Amino acid sequence: MHYVYIVQCVDGTLYTGYATDLDRRVVAHNAGRGAKYAASRRPVSLVYFESFDSKSDALKREHELKRLSRVEKQALVATAATA
Repeated sequence: MHYVYIVQCVDGTLYTGYATDLDRRVVAHNAGRGAKYAASRRPVSLVYFESFDSKSDALKREHELKRLSRVEKQALVATAATA
């Protein structure tokens, strides 16, 4: 399984990424072994994710999500939280 996820950093910013193991990836972010951006803004918490059967589909979706504005990402996170 392939995942695209959004974590919220301690400073309130959002980071979007790709992973094959969500739990391990969030642990890595919080241990400072994830992306440089999130490593300096720990702890992070998982606020949104989507799963895909193919890596290609997941990476395409990651690209789409990274192009969204902060407001659009927040709306996506809020919609998922109420679902």
